[in-house]
Amino acid sequence: MMHNASTTAGSVTQPDGALGHILQRTKGLTAEQVQSALDYQQQHGVRFGEAAVALGFAVPDDVVWALSQQFRYPYTPRSDAKLHAELVVAHSPFEDEVESFRDLRSQLLMGVFSETGVRQALAIVSSDEGDGKTFVAANLAVAFSQLPGRTLIIDANLREPRLHEVFGVDQNVGLTGVLSGRAQPNVIKPVEHLPNLYMMPAGVLAPNPAELLQGPAFSLCLKELLSRFDYVLVDTPAASTGSDARVVSVHCGAALLVGRRDKSRVPRMQSLVKLLNKSKVKMAGVLMNEF
Repeated sequence: MMHNASTTAGSVTQPDGALGHILQRTKGLTAEQVQSALDYQQQHGVRFGEAAVALGFAVPDDVVWALSQQFRYPYTPRSDAKLHAELVVAHSPFEDEVESFRDLRSQLLMGVFSETGVRQALAIVSSDEGDGKTFVAANLAVAFSQLPGRTLIIDANLREPRLHEVFGVDQNVGLTGVLSGRAQPNVIKPVEHLPNLYMMPAGVLAPNPAELLQGPAFSLCLKELLSRFDYVLVDTPAASTGSDARVVSVHCGAALLVGRRDKSRVPRMQSLVKLLNKSKVKMAGVLMNEF
């Protein structure tokens, strides 16, 4: 955690927006409590937020929320049942393990999202079920939504979609309706508590997902969405279930391969990479999921 305060001759000097000032303004801390926390911080060599918690002036969620306000970082406490527990980037943005998603975001910004010319969406793919692909896709989307601009995540897993559960949106109107030519309102849904994040769910399950994804409607849909959103991520079914993931990746133009350490089979991952390369899909990298 970070703080932005200093003491001079026993008085508190805090620029507007500092952590202590935010807690004082929004959580009811008094000037004396802020000073006590600063004294504790200096005496024990801890961060201001840790001092406030140790003295009983705040709880950890209060401190993380204040940090999110200080650094304009969207954050929803884990106790808020409206966001799924899997969305760790939203619930615990300052935890060390979440830094891996920010690092991945930075690599993608300097990689596939930095290329000039035709804009690309990013397909999140895996060779087998249970690799944690949807977990990675959802949290990566949250990480991108914490940047300026608008982020869209599409559930193109038309066989066993799950993103609507993770983000708590209605499943009945979504991608399958668009691909089958049915005009539907509110296909793109804002994600509550994450102001820059939007989602297109899979929609009603169709008996012919491969044919729907193979058709030109998906490319046309992506082209329009890329003109309206700064970042577009697409979740897919595992490659072991059929050709859907490869088809989606070709439409997107770029793909990130997710595997699970000590579970995913390297030969199957290598085979998928070869197929994607053969289809001239830009490989954004391979992520070994440990969560």
